Amino acid sequence: MPIIQSILMGLVQGLSEFLPISSSAHLVFTSNFYKVFKNIPITEQSSQEVFFDIMLHLGTLIAVVIFFRKDIWEICKAMYFAIVKKDWTDHKAKSGLYIILGTIITIALALPFNGFAEHLVFHPALVGGLLVITGGVLFFSEYLSKKKDQRNENIDWKQSVMIGLAQGVAVLPGFSRSGWTIATGLFCGLTRPAAARYSFLLSIPIILGASMVYPLIKIDASEIVQYDWGSIIIGTIVSAIVGYLCIKYFMKFISKFSLNIFGWYCVLMGLFTMVFFNIFK
Repeated sequence: MPIIQSILMGLVQGLSEFLPISSSAHLVFTSNFYKVFKNIPITEQSSQEVFFDIMLHLGTLIAVVIFFRKDIWEICKAMYFAIVKKDWTDHKAKSGLYIILGTIITIALALPFNGFAEHLVFHPALVGGLLVITGGVLFFSEYLSKKKDQRNENIDWKQSVMIGLAQGVAVLPGFSRSGWTIATGLFCGLTRPAAARYSFLLSIPIILGASMVYPLIKIDASEIVQYDWGSIIIGTIVSAIVGYLCIKYFMKFISKFSLNIFGWYCVLMGLFTMVFFNIFK
């Protein structure tokens, strides 16, 4: 794999994992744009490509863990004392339980769709259509959020279930994980920063599972040693650095501005890719 491609993929993953524009869709688009220009059949995807995508997600996992390290520590500490004292009134301890609950809901919904999601990698035009739907979800969330007078900083179990369901649906490339979860948080009455914070914290178990468990199940260990590890490591580092900066500035952005700009981007990018990949099949 060329170094320039690994850097480009790292940039795309780092930017799109936490922005509500679907990182999986953009990895599909970037990979298939490259194949079109190199005259490589879109239906071909090597095990190294699959593994590289997983490592890029591991890079963004590192980014979110570093950025929210204080929140993670406080939640873990609160849960420990809640277990010892048998007192779960602390909202940080409850947040830990809600992250676990949301993750369970996500897994239960996402697993049946996993095979279809993997198949979509070879249908970038269809992924573009799903990205257009994500744009519509972002517009709708902004429309409804303006009608709610009261916003909550702390999540409850009903909200965690709803956001977990949204994250499960977003297993499909084109359905932005951060977009659907943040939008659902706004639907449920959370403040913008609270919805974004919970969305990012909820991503940790899922990305960790995809990055560590999936390779052990799906990828032959004998093939891994033959991969281009230089390119893989560079792409992973780039995705981690860009992902951290993206979280930092997105958290500032969402506290002041709407998601409509990302909605327009999703619609326009989705329409463009639908046209492009229907022409260059």
